[in-house]
Amino acid sequence: MPIQGPTRPWKDAIRGRTQSLRAALKRHPWAIPIMESRRTPVADILDHHEAMLTTWLGTGFPLAIVAHGVASVDAFVHGFALQEAALPFGDRDGDLTEVSEQIIAPLSPEKYPSLVRFTAEHVMQPGYDFGDSFEAGLDYILDGVERAARRSANPA
Repeated sequence: MPIQGPTRPWKDAIRGRTQSLRAALKRHPWAIPIMESRRTPVADILDHHEAMLTTWLGTGFPLAIVAHGVASVDAFVHGFALQEAALPFGDRDGDLTEVSEQIIAPLSPEKYPSLVRFTAEHVMQPGYDFGDSFEAGLDYILDGVERAARRSANPA
């Protein structure tokens, strides 16, 4: 079963396309509801889907695995972009004290101990970037799709 497209490994091709889509959605956070509400997609959306499906189909994976991969990756990218747009701290280039006061101070540590701990010990640490979770999440999905395809090719 091949796992490489015509010009580069399939995971790299999917990753490149999803990064491009995420960047576009970050520039235009209002676009997702509009894109999803159209019964007749515009050419740009169709071109994106065609390129993604060409890459997925080039893996040689069964169509059911391709369908799950396409749906999972698409939902992940759109969901991540929506969540990223809703973050209360945006690009945190400034003083973490001000951001901390906006995010942690209003939370009750008694009612939300895990949320306060996670935010204080991880999110508010220097170098934290919510965007890093995009790459990690995408890797989890692509690795899972690949495992599913291998299992379907070699059932136990």
